Amino acid sequence: MILSEVWQIDPLTAGAILAMALATWFTRYVGYWLVRRTTVSGRLASALEAVPGAILVAIIAPKAFATGAAESGAAVLTVLLALRLPLIVAVAGGCLAVVAFRAVIG
Repeated sequence: MILSEVWQIDPLTAGAILAMALATWFTRYVGYWLVRRTTVSGRLASALEAVPGAILVAIIAPKAFATGAAESGAAVLTVLLALRLPLIVAVAGGCLAVVAFRAVIG
């Protein structure tokens, strides 16, 4: 395979990648700009503190309960770990659990 064949990219794909990069940059910039001009306290602080967990659940939950018993079991175990341990420890435990459950259950 010639190197020039590997690096050819469809203009539509390149445009989509650039548009997504611009949208990502814009949302981050506007977010920082808005927060810099706002006093973060009370309800806003509570809402912003809940965002990481909400995003994690929104990404993982549909896949966890639509794939199989091992993934569902690991998701339940992750939630139980998250009730008592820091979030990063719960996520790591969930990852290890899905590997173990897949080895045992199949």
